[in-house]
Amino acid sequence: MTLILKDPDAALNYAIRWPDAVLDGAGISAASWSIEPDEPQGIAVSADFIDGSETGARFSGGLAGRVYRAACHITLTDGRSADRSLVVRLEQS
Repeated sequence: MTLILKDPDAALNYAIRWPDAVLDGAGISAASWSIEPDEPQGIAVSADFIDGSETGARFSGGLAGRVYRAACHITLTDGRSADRSLVVRLEQS
């Protein structure tokens, strides 16, 4: 897992680059993001994208002092799937 520091007022894109060992010649056909804990005023995914071997999302909001897990689930063109997570710690700048 990768640790990211985020200001609660920032709305920025974050990405996961999927290694060749995971893709093994396949492409990414779908990606979905989830945030834990899911709470009022917590981090929201306001946009997501697939760009070749990268998947990403724009995270906005969140409560200062909290730690969130942003998980990305991908489906590959050959039917396999994989998951990766980012740890997002919110700190007021």
